[in-house]
Amino acid sequence: MSESHTPTSGSARLNTGVAHNARVWNHWIGGKDNYEVDQRVGDHVASINPVIRDIARADRDFLGRAVTYLTRERGVRQFLDIGTGLPTADNTHEIAQRIAPDARIVYVDNDPIVLVHARTLLTGTAEGATDYIDADVHDPDAIVARASATLDFSQPVAVMLLGILNFVLDTDKAREIVRRIMAEMPSGSYLVLTHPTYDAEVGGELQVPAMEFWNANATPPITARGAADISAFFEGLDLVEPGLVSCSQWRAEPDTTLVVPQYGAVAVKP
Repeated sequence: MSESHTPTSGSARLNTGVAHNARVWNHWIGGKDNYEVDQRVGDHVASINPVIRDIARADRDFLGRAVTYLTRERGVRQFLDIGTGLPTADNTHEIAQRIAPDARIVYVDNDPIVLVHARTLLTGTAEGATDYIDADVHDPDAIVARASATLDFSQPVAVMLLGILNFVLDTDKAREIVRRIMAEMPSGSYLVLTHPTYDAEVGGELQVPAMEFWNANATPPITARGAADISAFFEGLDLVEPGLVSCSQWRAEPDTTLVVPQYGAVAVKP
């Protein structure tokens, strides 16, 4: 795997005194790459919103199903995973390259602890490519420019935005980020997205108080959105069945009953 920055650049920015999303999320899914402050804040969020661990696991499972579907059934061989978080079991490149060893994946994150772990954990097949760039979702032009060193933008790319646009508090700005990234992708590319919601239809009533606590005690600030605003991220794209649903229900096994307040969808660029 090639790298764009060295771990020392990330270590200089590492702040273990404040809970951070990537580490708290790691705690919620049962990982070990977190600190006491992350565990404390994460546990308090869970006391306010008891389904948060279900959300974290469902989001991860959605990633697995989406990458498998795109690689196996749609022939996608390139993935741009933005806001990837800490490496864990069954990362995007591992799922894709098990099916297609020549798959090429670029991870994007700006959390220094993710940068440190990426060098040792994100290794891919000899036939394919796995790269990591230290970049911010707020700068989509830089992401696309730097990802072009590994990905061929004349061929379809799956753009992965799982649980990341909720950290872009301005909805118009979030839409512009998606628009600018997808504008650089060719026809046949995909947008894969999850986003927390406060919609009661999927059990989101406790999201707002939990996020209020988060925003007072952790970083970065977060927001939930309703189905209409989340659907707008897919403007100009064609949603793959079953459309925008609770991510736990997207192409899940028929006997799956879990519904979480985190929408998920996959859409293709015509």
